[in-house]
Amino acid sequence: MSAAQPWGFTDDRGTELGAARVPERVVAYVRAGAALLDLGVTPVAVYGSGHDGPGYDPAKAGGLDAAGVPYLGPGRALDEELLRELRPDVIVDVTYDGKSPYALDEAVADRLGVPLAALSVGNELTLPEILDRFRELGASLGAGAGAGAGGGVGGGTGSAAADSTGLAEAEDFLRGVAGRTGLAVLALSGAGPDQVHLARPQAWPELARLAALGVRLLDPGPGPGANWLTADWGRAAELRPDLVLFDNRFHAVPPYETPPGTRLAAWNPETPPSPAAYARFFRELAEALAA
Repeated sequence: MSAAQPWGFTDDRGTELGAARVPERVVAYVRAGAALLDLGVTPVAVYGSGHDGPGYDPAKAGGLDAAGVPYLGPGRALDEELLRELRPDVIVDVTYDGKSPYALDEAVADRLGVPLAALSVGNELTLPEILDRFRELGASLGAGAGAGAGGGVGGGTGSAAADSTGLAEAEDFLRGVAGRTGLAVLALSGAGPDQVHLARPQAWPELARLAALGVRLLDPGPGPGANWLTADWGRAAELRPDLVLFDNRFHAVPPYETPPGTRLAAWNPETPPSPAAYARFFRELAEALAA
C-alpha cells in the first residue's frame, strides 16, 4: 500500500476508519504507541491514562522516550490545541470493553476531525490475537516500508518475522523452565500497606498465555472483582506463592508482605502489545523462575 492509495482499517469496536492516504502522523496512547514503535511505526507523540502523571512512566514507555517521542500527559487532560498543532492523521488507543477508547475521550478526536482506532487488549481476545491485531494495524500504517514524508513510519526494532521468531523462542524457553520448576506464581498490584489487588489469571490475556505455557499461576479465590480480588497483604501471603509477579507501573507499590524466600519479578499489566515486548517479559520471567 502506498501513501497515494486510500487507507482503511476496521478497529476492534467494529468502527470502519478511512482516509484518502495512508496516515503518517500517528498520535497514540502510550501502550499502543510503544507497540507501534516496536513494529516499525514511530508516533509523533503519545499520551497517558488516568493513572499517569505529567511525565513518562518508565514501565510503560518501552522505547518511546529513548526514541525522542514526546509525551503529552494524561489523555483525559490533553491540551486540544497542542494536539491540533501536531496535525495527527490518526489516533490509536486501546479498548478493554470493545466499545470505548480507554485513555482518550473520543469526542476529542471528533472535534479534531481525526479518525481514532481502538484495539482490544481485554480478555475477549487471546494474547496471540491481540498481537496479530497490532501487527495488522502496523502493516496498514506502512510498518517496514521506510520513513514517510510526515515522519510517521520507520524506526522500529527489526522485522516482524524476526520479532515473531524471538517471541516463539522466548515462549519455548519459558515453557521448559516452568515445566522443570513447577513454581507457584501470584500476580498482583500493590495499592498500599493495607491493600493489594490479586490478579485473576484468566482475566488477563498475558497471564492466560503464561498458564498455557505451563506456568502454575495462583487464583486468589472467590470474591468481588472480575480482574482483581482486592484484599490485604495477609491474603497474598496465605496463598504461599514461590514467586510474586508485581505490578511495576509508577502508580503501584512494591510488595509489602510475602512469605520468606519468595522470589520477585516485575510485571507490567500494560506491556506494549508487540512480539518484542512480550519476548522480553517471558524471558525475564523464565530467568526469575530458574534463579
